[in-house]
Amino acid sequence: MARAGASFGRPTIELADILRRHGEAYVRDHAGHVGRTERRIMSAIVACRTAALGGHVEACDDCGARRIAYNSCRNRHCPKCQGATRAKWLADRQAELLSVPYFHVVFTLPPPIAAIAFHNKATVYAMLFKSAVEAMTALAANPRRLGARIGGLAILHTWGQALTHHPHVHCVVPGGGLSLDGARWIEGRANFFLAVKPLSRLFRRLFIERLQAAFDANGLGFFGDLAHLVNPLAFGAHLAAVRRVDWIVYAKKPFGGPAQVLAYLGRYTHRVAIANSRIQACDDDLVAFNWKDYRDNRAVKTMCLKPGEFIRRFLLHTLPDGFHRIRHFGFLANGHRAEKLALCRSLLTNKVEPTTRRNEEPTSAPEEGTSFAPPPCPECGGLMRVIVDLPRGGQWPRSRTSSFWCDTS
Repeated sequence: MARAGASFGRPTIELADILRRHGEAYVRDHAGHVGRTERRIMSAIVACRTAALGGHVEACDDCGARRIAYNSCRNRHCPKCQGATRAKWLADRQAELLSVPYFHVVFTLPPPIAAIAFHNKATVYAMLFKSAVEAMTALAANPRRLGARIGGLAILHTWGQALTHHPHVHCVVPGGGLSLDGARWIEGRANFFLAVKPLSRLFRRLFIERLQAAFDANGLGFFGDLAHLVNPLAFGAHLAAVRRVDWIVYAKKPFGGPAQVLAYLGRYTHRVAIANSRIQACDDDLVAFNWKDYRDNRAVKTMCLKPGEFIRRFLLHTLPDGFHRIRHFGFLANGHRAEKLALCRSLLTNKVEPTTRRNEEPTSAPEEGTSFAPPPCPECGGLMRVIVDLPRGGQWPRSRTSSFWCDTS
């Protein structure tokens, strides 16, 4: 299998190429098992930045160079469509940062629960959010712990590096909170947020209680290898087993400053299951992509999968329509965020508000093809001006100013 190289800074092989080449066969071979949402996502990614979605032709005012720019699909699962959304979102978050340390806490579902989550995504992923947030806020409010009302944001990821189903929530939380009466800011310890063991146990208990309640209300579906769990005794035994194991909750060291918080968020918030930059090659038999083996000191390795298996793993991570994978909580919850942030800042008046230094870039580079200003000419640096609108389907209309024909050979 030939390996792919880079061309003009862009991946030679993209997810869209794999779906274009093997997607139809995958849908045919899995008839009845590929839902409407998955089909729509595949179609959007294949059409992204092609004539199918229309676009425009740009010409340089100075040298006359011309190029075609096709429209994006804007699907949140597409690896080429996250840059502009991410940049705007990060700009909003920058205005919300406080001059305090920030911590990164990760809550992970064990495999026996993750299997149930896959067949009940909207229900169980919502439980994951609620249980993680409640565990943190309840423990932080305990006077023997922090004794404060905290706030933060939580981001759902459902994948591991090998594209396996691995649902977990990343939380970014300021190191402190409002006192229970709202009269002062309570600062946490410099390198410590909350004790991980009691946090893990509380998270496990809260989640299992919610899962049991959903089962009692007939709110869960069980299929395939899990079909036997429809029996209350089997389901009870399943929960009893996961009660006996430790659930993974990981608290990382605090960020070094506001710029690091934004850089982190830029990497995690609008990420999809696999970036085009990780895909190395694709042919009729195999798809090769890079992955980090965390069990081998984060060594970067190459994994080769059959195209159908690669597509299956990618589709494991499609989210239900309307499901919010980024959520704010506590004093950063949407309903009262501006009011609570103003209160926090008034209580932190003796601290310098966060600013981004010139040598600290708050975000990573935009996704390929993303632009936030009129693009410069790649030939002379002049201004590229739109002269032709291209409708969907690749038809060639008259230009905005005069007749125009574009040679795409």
